[in-house]
Amino acid sequence: MHLPSIDLLVFTIYLLGIIAFGASFYFRKRNSLDYTTGSGKLPAWALGMSIFATYLSSISFLALPGNAYSGNWNAFVFSLSIPVAAVFAILVFVPLYRKLQSPSAYAYFEARFGLWARIYASVCYLLTQMARMGAILYLLALPMHLMLGWSITNIIWITGLGVLLYATLGGLEAVVWTDAIQGILLILGALACLVFILLELPGGLGQFWSEGMTLEKFSLGSYHWSWSESTFWLVLIYGLFINLQNFGVDQSYIQRYLGAKDMPSAQRSTALGSLLYIPVSLLFFMIGAALFIYYQSFPDSIPQDLAAEGDKVFPYFIINALPDGITGLLIAGIFAAGMSTLSTSINSSATVILEDHVKKYLRPGLTEKESMKVLYWSSGSIGFLSIWVAIGFNGVESALDAWWGLASIFSGGLLGLLFLGLISPKLSKTPAILGVISGLMVIAWVSLAEFFPQLSFPIIHKNWAIVLGTMAIIIMGFFTGILMSKKSTHYLSD
Repeated sequence: MHLPSIDLLVFTIYLLGIIAFGASFYFRKRNSLDYTTGSGKLPAWALGMSIFATYLSSISFLALPGNAYSGNWNAFVFSLSIPVAAVFAILVFVPLYRKLQSPSAYAYFEARFGLWARIYASVCYLLTQMARMGAILYLLALPMHLMLGWSITNIIWITGLGVLLYATLGGLEAVVWTDAIQGILLILGALACLVFILLELPGGLGQFWSEGMTLEKFSLGSYHWSWSESTFWLVLIYGLFINLQNFGVDQSYIQRYLGAKDMPSAQRSTALGSLLYIPVSLLFFMIGAALFIYYQSFPDSIPQDLAAEGDKVFPYFIINALPDGITGLLIAGIFAAGMSTLSTSINSSATVILEDHVKKYLRPGLTEKESMKVLYWSSGSIGFLSIWVAIGFNGVESALDAWWGLASIFSGGLLGLLFLGLISPKLSKTPAILGVISGLMVIAWVSLAEFFPQLSFPIIHKNWAIVLGTMAIIIMGFFTGILMSKKSTHYLSD
């Protein structure tokens, strides 16, 4: 299928414009601090839009409607946990990292528990970003596959290399300013799409509401407690832990705290970016439910085999049902979602490689010129690796579920280690290590039990991994610290 000229024009203007704008920062005189934190000169509103755009990746743009199309609004409960996490971030995390004033979030772990904790935390972060970027690139390839008929693998390579160029050259300043533009485009594109679907339904908004209620498409999930099913409570608790982890140990968020001019600006940007995501994510769940009702009304408008694949329905609708011009806007919106998050992940991962590995023990005492070279090479390498991960996503049933599962595993219980440091300021290294080991054991059990049925381990939902792993680290570390302290006191008294 070929795009109409107007759609191709809209998409081409956007793509070339955003790449040129991002790449233009390469030619500005700057240092590694400009590249990683913007040297603390970025306005609060732009940082807030950047946090929002980081939240709203192509995972949200395509997987959330796909999830709502295939099921209900259970995954929206994730967004309902954001206000609690945002308040905690504003009151605790922003002041903590602003006071630390290190480009790396993981300098805190070294200050509390030693270099091992910094290396462990930074490696877990890099693994998480690999999974995230892979899911994003895969979801970027879906609409282009439907539009052009090219293989998903080829499209991943083409789009991945294009985003890599813009992200590597840009630095955090380019990421933030392009995110601000892309965030607006995302919202406009999604609103235009929902309005069009509702206008096309024979019964309009009334049909959407009545059929959605009848089919339970707006359900937030079961309110019964379950360890094995995705209930309201599972998603709420999972969302709280993941969002606390985002605000507390995710390098890309900490860089934005440092990019603000002062503490109040950093706090305002955090509030804006996180709370804006809630109504916009609701918008995408509405699109998914509306698409289900639309194709119930017009079943011949979509191939039946494709109708069973939730992640591919929205791209198919964009290409085949939207009027000329709006299609180009939506495709540009999908690329905006993907590019904003990819560029953020590439930039933050390069910062971690430089600050937590190269400068710490591989090449201490780097000159400014050498630091910039490391940032460019690291950005390029991370981008290439993410392309291979994206190819591995090809064929998964739900990219959203796959990403959530991998995020739980690769998080490595970092949130637990952070809270252990916060609630036990005098805790030594040994209890923290024992806590991490216990947390990893719990995460491994939750994530891998289903693959070893002969061991008769109870099987629970994978999203519990981050929750139980975090709690295991806190409990084991805290009480081991108390016991060691008592033994030490007893020994001294003897």
